[in-house]
Amino acid sequence: MSLRASELEVGDVHRERVVDNLSRTQLVMYSGAGGDFNPLHSDEIYTVQSAGYPTVFAHGMLTMGLTSKMLTNYVGIARLTKFGVRFTNQVWPGDTLDAIATVQAIREEGGVYLVDLAVSTVNQDGKDVLSGYATARIDP
Repeated sequence: MSLRASELEVGDVHRERVVDNLSRTQLVMYSGAGGDFNPLHSDEIYTVQSAGYPTVFAHGMLTMGLTSKMLTNYVGIARLTKFGVRFTNQVWPGDTLDAIATVQAIREEGGVYLVDLAVSTVNQDGKDVLSGYATARIDP
C-alpha cells in the first residue's frame, strides 16, 4: 500500500517506535554490519577514560538507519528520492527512539506526485537526537 496525495494533508504526522531499550549488543552488531569499529561505540574504558564520555554511544548512521526504517514503512520501499539528516544529540544504550515524519508539502512535478517531509527522531525524554528532511514519490 502506497501513500496517496489525495489522502494526505500538510501537517499530517506519522510516528513510529524504531528501537526500544537500545542494547550494547545492537551497537556492536551495527559496528560489524557498517564496518565502523570506532571504540567510542563499544569500548567502555576507552570511551570513559580517554574520550571523557559517560559511556559508549550509538553510531550516528545507526540512528539514521533506524529513522529510514520508519520512512520506508510510511512511504513504501524504493519511493524515497531525497533523505538528509543532522545528528543533534547522542543516543545512549537504554534509549528508546521514536521517529517522526511530518508532511510539509504535497506537490506534482512533471506528472510525478511528491511529498516533502520534515523528519525527526526523539528519545524517551522527548529530546531530539536527529533532524532532517525527506522527499518521496507518492500515488495521485
